[in-house]
Formats: sequence, structure tokens, C-alpha cells
Amino acid sequence: MALRKIREVAGKGVFLPGNDIDTDRIIPARFMVCVTFEGLGKYAFYDERKNADGSDKKHPLTDPRHSGASILLSGANFGCGSSREHAPQSLWHYGFRAIIAESFAEIFFGNATTLGIPCVCASASDIAEIGALTESDPEASIRVNLDSMEIECGGKSFKCSMSEPARAALMNGTWDPISELLDASSKIEETAEKLPYFEKRL
Repeated sequence: MALRKIREVAGKGVFLPGNDIDTDRIIPARFMVCVTFEGLGKYAFYDERKNADGSDKKHPLTDPRHSGASILLSGANFGCGSSREHAPQSLWHYGFRAIIAESFAEIFFGNATTLGIPCVCASASDIAEIGALTESDPEASIRVNLDSMEIECGGKSFKCSMSEPARAALMNGTWDPISELLDASSKIEETAEKLPYFEKRL
């Protein structure tokens, strides 16, 4: 199964300011009882967005002006805390296709990248400026370009960065190691047959 080569992501943005936004805030542990990840999007930032009775709180993600936003902006150490894969899965199923932050927790970054979600780092001042642009014009498009490692918004350009192996994997369409293994199944079997200690069982 050939994976999509991700060189650019564009869409509306929403700014969730704050540092150390951990995975329990991204998806509370009580929602991690699913057999598959399908449907997790409705629980993304649930306790941030919802009151106890299920009604909406005042929050950037409940602001109708930011409905359909696909690019998330935030602060430093985004995705810290437990290593739950449900966190980036919930963001993917919510509709986010790129995340811009000052920095990322390492495990969260890896889990997000293997879903095809570019996680790029930018300075606090640039993120604040992009956030302000999305507030003044919620329909403004944010464009994350992995070729040039630039973010474009409101006619302005901002530098961003990410680890080179992750960037290369996204751009080359090799960001999901499980898909790579499945694509190479015939070569794996061929190699296994040559191993003297391998015994094929039906």
C-alpha cells in the first residue's frame, strides 16, 4: 500500500495557547477503552471543551469561527505526559492534519508522525503572531511547507523546523513502518525461507 507523500499541509488554524499540554488533556484516560481508534475525535480535548452535563465550554475548539480547523497551534512541550497513542489518534480523527508548536514531547512526536501528521516547531513569537492572524481572520489559510520548512499565513512567512528523518519520511511517503512491512511481505518471506532456523508453520 503506497503511502501519500506529504510535502505540504494547508487549512484553517486554531490556537490553543499554553505550555506542557499533556496527553491526558488531549484525551482523558476514561475514553481509552476503545477496540479501534475510530470515533476518538469526539473525545479530543473533551474536558477542555465540555462541561459535566456535556454542554460546551467557552474554548477555541467550540468557537464556531474555528469550525473545520485542520492545523493546531500551541506552546512548548506539546504532548508530554503518558505515551498513549490515543492522543495523536484523537487529534487525527478530530480533523487535525498538522501541528505547530514550540516543541513536542518525543513519544508524542513519533506517534503523530507515523499517522502522517507533520509536527513542526516555530518560535513562540511567530506562533503568537500566526495565532493572532487566525483570530482576526478565522478563514485565513495556514500553509505548512515541508520542502522549504516555512509556514505561510496572512501574506507572511515564518520559519519552522522538524527532525530531518521525520521530515524525509513524510515527504517520501515512508512515514508508517507497519505499511512498509506489509509492502515488503514477499521479501520478508523470501528472506525467512533462507534462514536455517526458520520453520514455516501452517
